[in-house]
Amino acid sequence: MRKLKLIWDFRGPAGQKTAEHHLIHLKEYIEINNLDITITGVETLSDMHSLAFLVVDEAKMKPIRDSLKPHRGQVYSGT
Repeated sequence: MRKLKLIWDFRGPAGQKTAEHHLIHLKEYIEINNLDITITGVETLSDMHSLAFLVVDEAKMKPIRDSLKPHRGQVYSGT
């Protein structure tokens, strides 16, 4: 089954801190909704661009996407 990485981008000098804070809320959502999502995280792409993400099975993506409104998504490659 294909997995998708849902991504929220945060830019600017506070981008990393904002992404880290957003990840807290993503984890709360996962817990409240009893979702089987174990891959989450924050990536820093540059001093001015960080992102928070979670990885979900493609079959379960639509309600999560519609609820959380990620900025973008991509196929998860496991790296």
